[in-house]
Amino acid sequence: MPKTLLSITSAPPLLDIVSFGRGGPKGSIGLSSDQIAAIERTVRRVPEVMVKVLPKDSNNLRSVGRHLNYTGRYGKLELETDDGERIQGKDAGQRLLEDWDLDLDEDRKEMGLASVSGRAPKLVHKITLSMPPGTPANGVLDAARNFAREEFAFKHRYALVLHTDEPHPHAHLVVKAVAEQGLRLNIRKATLREWRREFARHLRDQGIAANATERTVRGETRTRPIDPIYRANLHGDSTHTRARTEAVAAELLKGNLRIEPGKSTLMATRKEVERGWRATSDILRAQGHPELAAQVRRFVDQMSPPRTDREVVAHDLRRRLRETQLRPTMQHANRVAPLTRVRTERRLQPRGRP
Repeated sequence: MPKTLLSITSAPPLLDIVSFGRGGPKGSIGLSSDQIAAIERTVRRVPEVMVKVLPKDSNNLRSVGRHLNYTGRYGKLELETDDGERIQGKDAGQRLLEDWDLDLDEDRKEMGLASVSGRAPKLVHKITLSMPPGTPANGVLDAARNFAREEFAFKHRYALVLHTDEPHPHAHLVVKAVAEQGLRLNIRKATLREWRREFARHLRDQGIAANATERTVRGETRTRPIDPIYRANLHGDSTHTRARTEAVAAELLKGNLRIEPGKSTLMATRKEVERGWRATSDILRAQGHPELAAQVRRFVDQMSPPRTDREVVAHDLRRRLRETQLRPTMQHANRVAPLTRVRTERRLQPRGRP
């Protein structure tokens, strides 16, 4: 049985990914106003929120203190805490470690009292909440502040700070893993989906257009790089990206691009996504929303072909090659066009009488 995509028959997760059962658009299935609003945001390609949990260096005091100092830009920025305090200074990380009693948590970890999986348990969770470039930074901060308050207040200690030194405004949120009541926060995929939806809701409350849907639902198939590779890509010095590009280029020169094992799954998933969206369009039309139904159809028709990561690299290489080949022709045309225009104007000028 194929993976269920774009479930609209139950509340969470909304537009996650889709099956409408066997009732079809003529059955008893209907769309709520919230679901219709989510569909409209998606087909209009409203900016998508990003909620990311950094996976490394969260299970020892030194690393946690270092991260807290980094988020505070080593004393230049204020860290907002769950109790409303604002902490600033080069020792902000150490002060928070002491205030949160993380040294006691590490003592329990070293005695083997806090781990049941054999791995060192996390002392904190390092979360990033971000939006695309051009989003008002103050709105991102207010939304992140409200998100943190609703999710963690009176349960988990946390510190929050906004960074605007990169094109995309983003907030760093450091959350103590063990609540004041002793319960440990475990972050699962469903947790991240819920957090994305909630952060998007808080952004909309600030008047910022924001959406939270899965990549596959939007017709996007390329996976996001892991954080170190992503940061290296921003500066153009990712050895991972360079090596993969060179490998794909070598295969293209030989005329034999290797097909990745996940291609068939990718195609099957896209087929289900398109089926679900077209069923959604039928339901919208039946409920009296013909314009939105037509937008959904256009949205599906305009989806890029499903490509694996290697196919995306190959597509980019071919596009760059075509641009390189066209550039001399365009330069020549730009040089010739003014001369042609002058000659034409001269021919069209009336000749003087003898």
